[in-house]
Amino acid sequence: MNITSIIIVLFGSTFGLILRMLIQNNLKINIGFNIQNTSIVNFISSFFLGFLVASNFINNDFLLLFFTGFLGCFSTFSSFVYQLFVLFQKRQFIRLFFHYIEVILLSFLSFYLGYYLIQIIR
Repeated sequence: MNITSIIIVLFGSTFGLILRMLIQNNLKINIGFNIQNTSIVNFISSFFLGFLVASNFINNDFLLLFFTGFLGCFSTFSSFVYQLFVLFQKRQFIRLFFHYIEVILLSFLSFYLGYYLIQIIR
């Protein structure tokens, strides 16, 4: 990996981190049940990932900037696992199960929506 690639990844990850922090600290959505901000970030990240996969970019710098840099720092898998662990420690097994299903299912649907939208546009 050369210095240009490292700079590209750092640039993308900086913006991914800033956007994740803005969403996690400032966005509240309630649609009949509580969706945690970490989950919202995962849904948005999955949508962008589906969008980029369907776009089929070949440019390595673009892939480093968005896939590795931006989405790598924007998505929050470790936070998702931590939330599951906290629910496990509190012995809230039903909430743990539904939170797991919510994030996995809605993240997949978000990915597919981003992918499908590009397929329609083409």
